[in-house]
Amino acid sequence: MKFLRILVCGLASSALVGCATLVDRASANFGRQLSAGILDHDDPATVGDALPAYLLLLDGLNHDGEPNAARLCLAAELYDAYAGSFVTDAERAKRLSARSFNYAQRAACASDKAWCAIAEQKFELVDSLVGAASAKSIEVLSCLGSAWAGYIQAHTDDWDAIAAIPKARRVIERVVEINPDFRDGQPQLYLGVMNSLLPPAYGGKPELAKTLFDDALRRSGGNNQMVRVLYAKQYARLVFDQELHDRLLSEALAADPKSPGLTLTNMLARAQALALQKSSKDYFE
Repeated sequence: MKFLRILVCGLASSALVGCATLVDRASANFGRQLSAGILDHDDPATVGDALPAYLLLLDGLNHDGEPNAARLCLAAELYDAYAGSFVTDAERAKRLSARSFNYAQRAACASDKAWCAIAEQKFELVDSLVGAASAKSIEVLSCLGSAWAGYIQAHTDDWDAIAAIPKARRVIERVVEINPDFRDGQPQLYLGVMNSLLPPAYGGKPELAKTLFDDALRRSGGNNQMVRVLYAKQYARLVFDQELHDRLLSEALAADPKSPGLTLTNMLARAQALALQKSSKDYFE
């Protein structure tokens, strides 16, 4: 019913002012409920087909009016998830990850004016600003860090994006400092990926990445199979460890994908695990 009321508001041009208040009130609950439903869905194709409509709705809700950090973060996180999990065209992924990152930066600015244009600042200032963040800022920090990481991963051919890894990494590290158990190890997973994007000669830290992947797996209780898949893809392939690679993929495929809040992630992980398993022999020869 809340969704219907939002749509009715959007169509009633004579009541735009009243609708803005209603949308702000209703969209927070609706967003949480929708996100929960998406995460518990077991058919990625259905989610992939349906998400664009909601992304456009969020574009509309965030287009005008007073910036709302929570609503901006919801748009950032869903665009990031869509670009990273459902878009195969590299140029589209770049555009959509850029939109996600833009929303996350707007959310950071709406949360704290000192964070406006934070991505353009030198590392020392980013470190200072983020280091002073309190526990109440953890959601926005997570939003900014994850969208930034997604942007970097989609733009690995852009050295300006790669050069920003230390700043994005510092944002996510602050989330871990505030609460190591935040979202069951998701920040550690992001950090593991970021530290294994590059070989050691170019600044990568594979052994730190391994520690972070292990930590993420432990904090998820072994229920997040995407940890195992990215562990295999990002770390095991980087250091050419076929035994670890194949074991992680076998464990991911053997696990029950249905887990509260992780079912969709695990179904996506299964598809990636099968593809990586199929190419294992050729890769490690």
